[in-house]
Amino acid sequence: MKFGMISFAHMHALSYAGILHNHEDVELAYIWDEDETRGKAMADQYDCEYIADLDDFLTSDINAVVICSENVNHIAHVIKAAKAKKHILCEKPLAIEVKDAEVMIQACEEAGVILQVAYPVRFAPVMGNVKALIQNGAIGEVLAINATNHGLMPGGWFIDKELSGGGSATDHIVHIMDVIRWIFKDEVKSVYAELDTRFYDIDVEDCGMVTLELESGMIVSIDPSWSRPKTYPTWGNVVMHFVGTKGNLSVDAFKQHSLYYNDDADKIQELSWSEDMDEGLLADFIDCVKSNGTPSITGMDGLRTLEVVKAAYQSNELKKVVMLDRV
Repeated sequence: MKFGMISFAHMHALSYAGILHNHEDVELAYIWDEDETRGKAMADQYDCEYIADLDDFLTSDINAVVICSENVNHIAHVIKAAKAKKHILCEKPLAIEVKDAEVMIQACEEAGVILQVAYPVRFAPVMGNVKALIQNGAIGEVLAINATNHGLMPGGWFIDKELSGGGSATDHIVHIMDVIRWIFKDEVKSVYAELDTRFYDIDVEDCGMVTLELESGMIVSIDPSWSRPKTYPTWGNVVMHFVGTKGNLSVDAFKQHSLYYNDDADKIQELSWSEDMDEGLLADFIDCVKSNGTPSITGMDGLRTLEVVKAAYQSNELKKVVMLDRV
């Protein structure tokens, strides 16, 4: 099978392209990027062909695409790829507006192509263990969750609201919400959020607290802040504390690492020795394309997590609890 990359605007594209390039069952054949200099550099790096015209790229013999463009461009790229009958793995968030996500899902359904959303945290081995423990009743009924998805402030188009759709809340709430929905098969009933810009002089929020009530009655708090300092040894964290009727369970998705004091680069780095969650995500997508199956992370999963993000912004603006009215 042949795969193509649409844009390297998102930093995750480097990881995905590297995995595809080294995968024994697929070929990373073509790259398209509206930034021609970047696109050609990536094609050289991954030993494939850069195609300057997106329509030419999509009429090539690729079977599937991985979309890592700016958030605002996801809708156009997904719809074009769907019309070209290419299966799609789209970087998160699926879109910047719920109505856009609905259109994208419909376009893929009508074209008969796979739409999978890039939520790799599900594929961290420790998260699979956590899911099994909880579903087997190890801590009883889970009453509450306290979670953080802290990160470095990424800069660039991530802090341009027209391109990103928002700041740290857009960037980080979705990862936590996807894990929660995956483990509990539960949906959000209400959202209360307070967001602010306190760490950096930027035009989008860089910190906040989000409190949710799920339909089951479970209470969830999420801190999605860009609060990691520039000297932090990795991009951020995913930490979750589950409070149950029989006990508590805490998980740090990136705990399995060695600390590397790199004098040559003049920085400290976390070097993971766990299984690569991005590899798990891509392997899952590749298997789905091979079998023309149903993706484990669907477009609807992307839409549901986006609904929570948009409700958080609405709550912050109105300064009150927002009830979710699902489509």
